[in-house]
Amino acid sequence: MFPGPFIISAMWKETYLMGAEMISFLLQSYPYERMLKIRKRNLSPSLVTYYKKPLLLHQGHMQWLFDYEGRRYLDLFAGVVTVSVGHCHPKVTAAAQKQLGRLWHTTNLYMHPSIQEYVEKLAALLPDPLKVVYLTNSGSEANDLAMFMARIYTRNFDLICFRGGYHGGSPYTLGLTCIGSYKHGVANAFGCQSTMLPDVFRGPWGGSHCRDSLVQTIRKCSCSQGCCEANDQYIEQFKDTLSTCVPKAIAGFIAEPIQGVNGVIQYPKRFLKEAFQLVRERGGVCIADEVQTGFGRTGSHFWGFQTHGVVPDIVTMAKGIGNGFPMAAVVTTPEIANSLAQNLHFNTFGGNPMACVVGSAVLDAIAEDGLQKNSKEVGTYMLLEFAKLREKFEIIGDVRGKGLMIGIEMVKNKTFRVKPPMCITKQDAAFAAEVFHAALMRHLERTVAS
Repeated sequence: MFPGPFIISAMWKETYLMGAEMISFLLQSYPYERMLKIRKRNLSPSLVTYYKKPLLLHQGHMQWLFDYEGRRYLDLFAGVVTVSVGHCHPKVTAAAQKQLGRLWHTTNLYMHPSIQEYVEKLAALLPDPLKVVYLTNSGSEANDLAMFMARIYTRNFDLICFRGGYHGGSPYTLGLTCIGSYKHGVANAFGCQSTMLPDVFRGPWGGSHCRDSLVQTIRKCSCSQGCCEANDQYIEQFKDTLSTCVPKAIAGFIAEPIQGVNGVIQYPKRFLKEAFQLVRERGGVCIADEVQTGFGRTGSHFWGFQTHGVVPDIVTMAKGIGNGFPMAAVVTTPEIANSLAQNLHFNTFGGNPMACVVGSAVLDAIAEDGLQKNSKEVGTYMLLEFAKLREKFEIIGDVRGKGLMIGIEMVKNKTFRVKPPMCITKQDAAFAAEVFHAALMRHLERTVAS
């Protein structure tokens, strides 16, 4: 089930004063209709746009975006959960500008200070034995490499994934991506087996105590304290997949700690811990896809897998890792990493000086600006404000999430994903809730009138 319209931005009710000369320049250099014509003619038609009249954005600053006419927007989608510390964050921008004048690129076949400095800093944020880093350019590429590592290391082939999971759009990773909108009519799922998604809202089991969230589904459950009947049922489905759909020995299992593209889906609290154990009993490795959940976004922890009380064998990360700069990483154990060294494996741009300096500055900004704490505090406030709207409007079926990773599911199977830059303020969150409330009121009025 693919989520529908997303919150990308809520428009501020005032015009950002960019100056008459800048406005004139933009209107002359970037006429909207010309840009739209070029996009339709020269960009792939697979690249869809949101809104009936697509936004033509010109610049950004922290949690704000500005269009070609100077209007200011509060960004609640962060470039598909990619802008972690803020658009054009001053510290990250300064680091990138300094490196631009020093060294843009040399392959990772040579040494340069920034790659050693960065991987040491990144590895220090992960628990033992996750200490070996392989840098890539995108989340799809990182997950592609994780699949490759799992198969080489275990000498097994089959991988298990959740229905509704998104792990990339490359021909290899499409086998793990189980959202129909991304599937094309060509073979892509060799050795990839999907299993039931343990979704306590949409699925057959689940109730009011299942999720690691301040807001639970309105469905009631009869679970006693410390026991989750829904988890037990979903684990039985996972066991059924293991016993019927894959060989006795498997390569591994991949999961997002919270599903992102599928609408911020959270599993029962103990599910991943029990599933990881079952996978390891079959000789497989466990892969945590932290592309959307990592780098403090969940608030309570730096990595999403930590909220489940597990340590994966491989962790993939992208998006927020570079605040919009194209970079990604796979982090694993020395033993698994050594299996890849049997033959050559090379990435031209992975770990180039620019990427490493940007990535390092992002880690500094998260720590120095207190963005994990901010994700927890502002995210909690925003989540509870949206939950109030669920009580008021029947069109809202569910509100869920953790930190600044929030989903609002409408009863007609459309999900709003709210994942702003982690620098967003409580005042911004109140404004976002106000805008969403106003939109729901207009919808209700139109419905009544019709």
